[in-house]
Amino acid sequence: MSFGHDVSGLTMLGQNTRQPASPEEAVLERVPNPNPGTRYCVRFTAPEFTSLCPMTGQPDFAHLVIDYVPGDWLVESKSLKLFLTSFRNHGAFHEACTVNIGQRLVETLSPVWFRIGGYWYPRGGIPIDVFWQTGNAPEGVWIPPQDVPNYRGRG
Repeated sequence: MSFGHDVSGLTMLGQNTRQPASPEEAVLERVPNPNPGTRYCVRFTAPEFTSLCPMTGQPDFAHLVIDYVPGDWLVESKSLKLFLTSFRNHGAFHEACTVNIGQRLVETLSPVWFRIGGYWYPRGGIPIDVFWQTGNAPEGVWIPPQDVPNYRGRG
């Protein structure tokens, strides 16, 4: 079935794909924006993101919210899922994980605007929330609030 999207360069979609061992090994793929010139917001939510504490090796958990206004490209969602899960065995501080994910997506997509919120569950009794964006949101685009509550069990 064809929806008029150019998927000729994709290597993962529709394939049995091995989980990348690290974020550096993970490949982010993109597809042409089917609505170029139209300003709209795309949101991905990853409520079960995991990485490792670089000091203890213990797992850390976060609820990620990724919003972007696409330019010419959209992220292919399977590659995004594999990229995010590649952090499961990666040791990095919360700030590094959150900002590096954002920077890698911006580098791949060249969006009009981008933001990421990393809502990390407590470590040592203190939740850490990390936010990064490329600038002000463009006028005329509805950018919904992220609406992840302050920590009270995050549920």
